Amino acid sequence: MQNIAREMNLAETAFLFREGEGYQLRWFTPAVEVDLCGHATLASAHILWEVGYLSQEDEAKFFTRSGLLTARQVEGWIELNFPAEEAKDSTAPPELISALGIMPVYVGKNRFDYIIEVASEQIVRSVQPDLPLLAATTTRGAIVTSLSSSREYDFVSRFFAPAVGIPEDPVTGSAHCCLGPFWMKRLHKNELVAFQASARGGVVKVRVQGNRVHLAGQAVTVWRGELSSSL
Repeated sequence: MQNIAREMNLAETAFLFREGEGYQLRWFTPAVEVDLCGHATLASAHILWEVGYLSQEDEAKFFTRSGLLTARQVEGWIELNFPAEEAKDSTAPPELISALGIMPVYVGKNRFDYIIEVASEQIVRSVQPDLPLLAATTTRGAIVTSLSSSREYDFVSRFFAPAVGIPEDPVTGSAHCCLGPFWMKRLHKNELVAFQASARGGVVKVRVQGNRVHLAGQAVTVWRGELSSSL
């Protein structure tokens, strides 16, 4: 599976195997297997519905390294039920700040990533990290976030994870398991709309409910293929 993911060279490649009433689900970057991934889970559910392995009304159930994850269709969106991954206050290593080249307003850390709040959306969009230095400083990645300058969204973010083979992820569900609780406390509401400001960009609807975070996104099939070698 790792060799196939390396050949795909995408942020994550998902692998599914039918088990009972659900599916085993594993995610691999080009470099490592990861414990939690949102967009590859969303894509997996989308495909199961699209090709008819599940009916449109069925809930998709996935058995993963982060426990049972589920997905359902809600008014044209796919909503994932994920664990909250709250960050605790942290002192940023000097190398982390140097790698990102930004002045933090707040720094926290959860079991996966650092979260760095900055003063404006313009700063989030302008970050050009030193990727080798960032890879040496982080165990998985760094989330850079701020309030949105647009009324359309509550907050914006970007996600960099060169330590696991992802220079910048287009849209990162697992990062929003941290971002949701973080911005809920600051904005005093548990339903938020987020924009991940990567080159491709993506909208994520976030709803925090206790120790779970519900993430809603959309998916479209862009290509199909057939694997002709086990690599």
